Amino acid sequence: MPKIIFIDSGNTSRTVDAEVGSTVMENAIRNSIPGIEAECGGACACATCHVYVDEAWLEKTGGPSPMEEDMLDFGFDVRPNSRLSCQIKVTEELDGLVVRTPERQA
Repeated sequence: MPKIIFIDSGNTSRTVDAEVGSTVMENAIRNSIPGIEAECGGACACATCHVYVDEAWLEKTGGPSPMEEDMLDFGFDVRPNSRLSCQIKVTEELDGLVVRTPERQA
């Protein structure tokens, strides 16, 4: 089971066991990760599951789709490594993935 490391804006780290085939957001919600609100439930219709993907993981997670880019326009403090966690599918290859949550969600 892959592990995902969530680091909040206060630099507190939380590691969770993630289910392959689910999304990073689903695993955050299941594990009560602070900073992930997921108001739309993973439909890519808001930006409340915004995360920053650690630079070392950008290639493996890939870039945002055009629809995701449109939703990121509504995010708080969007950066080049910003993604919506509902759009990152968990695979075995993402074992050890590090994402940071922003200071607040939009």
